[in-house]
Amino acid sequence: MTIKNNRQPAPGWVGGFEESNALFSYPDPNLSSLHMLDNMANIDKLQRQQEVLWPEFSWETRKDEENTRRCYQMFAPDISRIGYTNEGRVYSIICPQQGAYSPSFGALNVEVTVTGQRGWVNETNKTMAADMSVVGKIWFSPSAKTTKAFKLLESLFQAMNLPFPLSKTTAIVVKTSLPGDPNQVIFPLRKGQSHDFDIPAFAKHIGEAWDVAHLNVEIGDVEKVGHDIVDDFNQLFMDFFNLASGNMLQNGNVLSWNVWFSAPQIVDQTEWSEHAKKWRDSIDAGHGSPDGEGTVARYYDGTEFKPAENLLDIEKERLADFLTKHFSVIGKEKVDAYLKAQI
Repeated sequence: MTIKNNRQPAPGWVGGFEESNALFSYPDPNLSSLHMLDNMANIDKLQRQQEVLWPEFSWETRKDEENTRRCYQMFAPDISRIGYTNEGRVYSIICPQQGAYSPSFGALNVEVTVTGQRGWVNETNKTMAADMSVVGKIWFSPSAKTTKAFKLLESLFQAMNLPFPLSKTTAIVVKTSLPGDPNQVIFPLRKGQSHDFDIPAFAKHIGEAWDVAHLNVEIGDVEKVGHDIVDDFNQLFMDFFNLASGNMLQNGNVLSWNVWFSAPQIVDQTEWSEHAKKWRDSIDAGHGSPDGEGTVARYYDGTEFKPAENLLDIEKERLADFLTKHFSVIGKEKVDAYLKAQI
């Protein structure tokens, strides 16, 4: 994988925003005097950016078990970035997308979508502090739309005029919070690597990255839409995603990531506005990650994560239960034919 790494900062840095309030600075930055801002509402204020060329994620695959088996995976590079003014005030943070493979549905997309942010960057001493709120969004990839399970479910949902996660706009939404406090949706992005767990050499980019920061977020409930069929399916879909990804978005799990940045560059505001759309359009069209794919999930010793060998059987059984429960009347012939062919 070839990554374009800017090693020298662009001219034009002024600085001073961190110093504008004594509470902003380390060792314990307090950013509460700043409003949480919509991520795309102030693109016209962006002047500088740092691209996250190495978004290194980590999570426990067996939460609450004695042997938790922590996984490490670099998400697709160069979608994530932090944007700010010449003085260092943050006005936008773009987070990454990744995928997982379900035997029943094929590839599934997941995006960490920023719902609010505030903060500062100091290029002089290579530090930053920001607060964020995010949700997880999961939807079918183009390859999933060719599977028998997808075609059946899509036709049944359409027949009842029910929402279906065909794209990011209709994606399943997963709530998040500050670890240990499900009522606090704001959590910090702070300088340096996380000290909460050991980090393998393959997930470090010392010497090639300009800077690094880290954050932790606790995964919450799947957001309900108020319809039993949709809510049951969304939870089933989430369960399939977690089975395939090693419980990346398991309720109560903590998803951590170390974000490794390239050197600061000048923002092209038009490109910034179109950046996330370019990624989303590329993924939804089946073209994959336009700036390169991430890595596979691995354990600390480098061993690749593998889903359970009987994953397909588990999915078939649970999907059969769902179909029988909700569609045995309105779609009996379709359901029976599918179950006969698959189970």
